[in-house]
Amino acid sequence: MASLLLDLLRDDQVVVFDGAMGTMLYNKGVYLNHCYDAINLSNPVMIREIHAAYVRAGAQVIETNTFGANRYKLSKYELQDKIEAINLQGALLARREASADVLVAGAMGPLGLKIEPWGPTSIDEAKEAFTEQAQALLRGDVDLFILETFSDLNEIHQALMAVREVCDLPIVAQMTVQDDGSSLYGTTPEIFTSRLDEWGADVVGINCSVGPHVMLQTLERMIPHTSKKLSVQPNAGIPRNVEGRNIYLASPEYMAEYAGRFLRAGARIVGGCCGTTPAHIRAIAQAVKALRPAKRVVPRARRVTEAPETPAEELPQEKKSRMGAKLAHDEFVTSVELIPPRGPCKEKALQRARTLKESGVDMVNIPDGPRASARMSAMALSVLIEKEVGMETVLHYTCRDRNLLGMQSDLIGAAAMGLRNILIITGDPPKLGDYPDATAVFDVDSIGLTNMVKRLNQGLDLGGNSLGHPTGFLLGVGVNPGAVDLDHELRRFEYKIEAGAEFAITQPIYDPEQLESFLGRLQGAHIAIIVGIWPLVALRNAEFMNNEVPGASVPSWAMRRIAAAEEKGNAAAEGVQIAHELLERIRPMVSGAQVAAPFGRIQLALDVLDLSS
Repeated sequence: MASLLLDLLRDDQVVVFDGAMGTMLYNKGVYLNHCYDAINLSNPVMIREIHAAYVRAGAQVIETNTFGANRYKLSKYELQDKIEAINLQGALLARREASADVLVAGAMGPLGLKIEPWGPTSIDEAKEAFTEQAQALLRGDVDLFILETFSDLNEIHQALMAVREVCDLPIVAQMTVQDDGSSLYGTTPEIFTSRLDEWGADVVGINCSVGPHVMLQTLERMIPHTSKKLSVQPNAGIPRNVEGRNIYLASPEYMAEYAGRFLRAGARIVGGCCGTTPAHIRAIAQAVKALRPAKRVVPRARRVTEAPETPAEELPQEKKSRMGAKLAHDEFVTSVELIPPRGPCKEKALQRARTLKESGVDMVNIPDGPRASARMSAMALSVLIEKEVGMETVLHYTCRDRNLLGMQSDLIGAAAMGLRNILIITGDPPKLGDYPDATAVFDVDSIGLTNMVKRLNQGLDLGGNSLGHPTGFLLGVGVNPGAVDLDHELRRFEYKIEAGAEFAITQPIYDPEQLESFLGRLQGAHIAIIVGIWPLVALRNAEFMNNEVPGASVPSWAMRRIAAAEEKGNAAAEGVQIAHELLERIRPMVSGAQVAAPFGRIQLALDVLDLSS
């Protein structure tokens, strides 16, 4: 049976796949917060009924109900120990409803998280997860595999390799696209088609996210870039929210009309994705019967002429910014943190920046939504300071509030506006700030974003497309020498360095021995360390830093000095003195210092740096 699909495709026959499983379950009253894959075990009759309906409608291939049955997605429902049972049962249920001439495709989707270089999950871990799912489906006697709804070309590559290593069954590999035909990561159809062909997919295709119109346009762009057969499984249009329910409005007749257009363009596998039902598949199957596939006349398959993974030459560190030049020449850099104002009034922040510049401070650091509060955009304030004060800034940029495409657009814009120093941090979750009910995005963490900025510096966007000109960011990250799990912190820091980080700013340091121990474990890593220093202004402030700020550890001797000074009414002056002594002791160990200005009192920061205003 396994060879039947390829035999049909070699004979230029059209193969009809089934439609949506999730839509059918939703229509049967299964809530969206339920694990749809687990219904294989909890209600197998329902799954068999859906498979049977698609077979009756004319589907020649039915997909197992296992799209999300991998260890990472199942762990969200505490079902990670049911991976084999869910996948095996999913294959067996489809097999029982498949007639003699109907094939069963083992369905595998994305892991539901970001893998390297965009997230902390390694490609080896991703491949392992795909392997265990594929092995379970294989034990259920599937005839082929369908890898569908992938946005990340790197992730589907791991899935392809995993399946290929456990069997030689046919593989249908499908990406999902946006309205412009590119993947969520910006990978164009020309590129992902060529890569999937190169990596050994038997069928290259697209599915989900958009309706037939965009799918047809994308298909036409794919055709010249592969000699493999092509598959198309669109949604039934774009869903509309009607009284709290997502309704797909594309009719079976409309889908059937486009099925004919897909075939005339050159596709040989057609089916449906979200919103499609047995009625849609019946109409598609009837349209296929009425059409004799026209001979596909296309240009000879060729490689993509552009080479998306070939980076441009990155600017040397000393040419990226004044800060980069100082670090490249081993000069100590100084910076003071300026928190953006809560309103649109800029003058106070600009005046503070002017004072810092006149006092000899090298840069100002601009936090991005500190403590998850609503303030003036850090990027806007950075641009204002650079343009109106002429002082270099270090823009803090968090992963919390934007998706991948939004971050990419922001940073390309920041480069165009002349910003050059960027500190990438994951960001505080909203529950820590003023708006606990606000949502967070966290498409990637700081490691993934560091990789993304590195690619921008090499002139490439997320999809591997040329920007025309590389950005020139001096790339910084955060690090916490006082982390409770220091081994984990060091592993993440190593990943950031590998991703391209050129400098790191630490969490506030109060104990020089803690910093010295941390630096000793870096084992000669080539990265500039800028120490974070927060002068204490009161005993309550010291207690807060010691007990409520992760990684901050105020030594007992410092607590005693602050307590004694507070009794005399000069705690702030003592806090500044402690910070100054700390800086003088650790100065030979580090490349620079970032000093906080508590409550906007920049004179405290200047006193720590021993600079007069």
